[in-house]
Amino acid sequence: VDVETTGLSPRHGHRVIEIGAVAVVGEFTTLIDAGVPIPPAVQAIHGITDEMLAGQPPPEEVLPRFSDWMISGRSNVYIDFANVIGWQDKLGWHVEIRRLKQLLDSFSSVEKVRFYNGTLLGDEKSELLIKDAQKFGYTVVTKPVKIMKLPVDVSGISSHSPDILRQFIRAPLLHKMDVETISYLNTRLRNLNKLGILYFEDRKCNFDVEIGRDMLLDFAKGEADHFVLWSGDSDFSDPIRQLLSDGKTVVLFVTARKVASELNELRGAGLRIFDIQKIRDFICWPREMKATKSKKDSIS
Repeated sequence: VDVETTGLSPRHGHRVIEIGAVAVVGEFTTLIDAGVPIPPAVQAIHGITDEMLAGQPPPEEVLPRFSDWMISGRSNVYIDFANVIGWQDKLGWHVEIRRLKQLLDSFSSVEKVRFYNGTLLGDEKSELLIKDAQKFGYTVVTKPVKIMKLPVDVSGISSHSPDILRQFIRAPLLHKMDVETISYLNTRLRNLNKLGILYFEDRKCNFDVEIGRDMLLDFAKGEADHFVLWSGDSDFSDPIRQLLSDGKTVVLFVTARKVASELNELRGAGLRIFDIQKIRDFICWPREMKATKSKKDSIS
């Protein structure tokens, strides 16, 4: 998806004047008469002039058409929010669930938005997130986060033993390590033990099974024609492949480099993959909007 505008700040009256998108099923592109003049400096960037916009459709006509093209028919959305949270460090910005829900509600074809995330019991921030998701109108699926204590006490094992390391290093890699490497890692763990650190906490709360089950149940019940998944996890390859083989549309909303190879391989079967960087200003924290940041940069 790509857009051209009359400037960078909606607050200053800048408007979208062209929208274009390409997907597996085809292409959508059109100019838009936004009803405002294009500054000469902006015209020099994208080459679109006021004359070119004369007689073009207005935004209120184009945007519903684009929405129907991108996600047409009865659509259900499945948000693996634990996955989304993991993207935020790479993205450099945060997804605000209130603004995300507002964006999804703007698509008339979206019938249900499911929100999957674990609850860390006793943690105020975690519990508030679930309450907010319910308040904003998501269909929330949650369960307690499992906290596992992984022991790192190496006092009772040989310095050459891989027993403790097996919890953290996969077997194929561990088998490639020589005795000196294993001994070095155990020495580092022994140093942690001297500081009183005898275990690490590992938190787990995956929803791969629940999401895959809900997608297939919604299909079996005839409750959706299009399935929009916010995740790039390889565990979803089987239900996605089944939906595609049954003629359904599946769209992944992900970020670059966070799509499993098993899912990328399904592009040829019709899987659409949409980079959420394209909709950053619609779903990020308001202070992280590009237009806001550009304005601050120009002032400084």
